[in-house]
Amino acid sequence: MNVKEEIRAQIVGALAGAKFPIKTPEGLLAAFPAGAATRCKAGDVEMTAGEAGTLLKPEDFPFTSPGQVADTILSRAGM
Repeated sequence: MNVKEEIRAQIVGALAGAKFPIKTPEGLLAAFPAGAATRCKAGDVEMTAGEAGTLLKPEDFPFTSPGQVADTILSRAGM
């Protein structure tokens, strides 16, 4: 598994119990197990949910699945 796949799997896993759709940035951060402090790490890439949230735009919402959240964050991060 490469770094992108590992980070994606961690984001999806962290949001596995979340209730979708998620309509706001605040709702998304609240859906992560440790809120904005939830951390994903693979290889030399590390980010918190709070840092990842800064990559999102209002028009990204609502999110309908963990995979959609992960794919949007990774795309915006240039991964």
